Amino acid sequence: MTAPPFSFELQATQGRARAGVFHTPHGDLLTPLFAPVGTQATVKALTPAQLSDLGASLVLANTYHLYLRPGDELVAEMGGLHPFMNWLEPLLTDSGGFQVFSLAENRAIDDDGVTFKSHIDGSTHRITPEKSIAIQENLGADIIMAFDECAPPYERDYIELAMSRTHAWAERCLQSKTRPDQALFGIVQGGVFPDLRAQSASFIAGLGFPGHAIGGLSVGETKEEMHSVLEIVDDILPREKPRYLMGVGTPEDLVSSVGRGVDIFDCVLPTRLARHNAAITRSGRASTW
Repeated sequence: MTAPPFSFELQATQGRARAGVFHTPHGDLLTPLFAPVGTQATVKALTPAQLSDLGASLVLANTYHLYLRPGDELVAEMGGLHPFMNWLEPLLTDSGGFQVFSLAENRAIDDDGVTFKSHIDGSTHRITPEKSIAIQENLGADIIMAFDECAPPYERDYIELAMSRTHAWAERCLQSKTRPDQALFGIVQGGVFPDLRAQSASFIAGLGFPGHAIGGLSVGETKEEMHSVLEIVDDILPREKPRYLMGVGTPEDLVSSVGRGVDIFDCVLPTRLARHNAAITRSGRASTW
């Protein structure tokens, strides 16, 4: 029998912390791991060879930006993101949801999807769960994300509405996915509210995704609230599948989140600091001047 393209082996635990291996078509990912962000299919200021030399095993690219420019269909014509980027190791794409929702004044959300204006030229576009999956299938990353709505962390009434949309959209994403060589992760939402996070984690876990993402954190809540959410989610999500905390990347957050059951991280912070002449060191932030 042919081995499944994706599987996760939990190899060791200490408290909530875990070490494992996530098998993908482009190689094994040793977790916990941090993924550098290549928003427009390149990690700024670094070549693929330099990324590999630094020990990066997974790189994130951004669905929203690549859809607008150069276009996901062009990337597909060139063989997908792996040859397009000259990165032959595992790739992850987000759903485009966070970028669309961060447009604020230039988008309208309804139960079917989101209509928004491009930040590049003001043209109008619409992304639905089905469209997000189609774009990500054109891009061809190993790990792809369900389309979700990231709501402000404290607005409970709106968070409940956004969470319901996220759950319905997760089901639609599963139904529209066609490529067996991509692992689709569902996303847990619910703001800072323990009951909503528990409800969302239970619902998303019940859909049978090969991995799960935790969204809507590091968006203005306190560290204590983030830690509480991670512990709630850790108690509910299946231990035999990887967990991905989206957009979190300070050294302190990595350590504290690994200690709360998280396996995968991404953040623009390291490369953003580097472009502003700073580096993260064992003794804190240091200027390169």
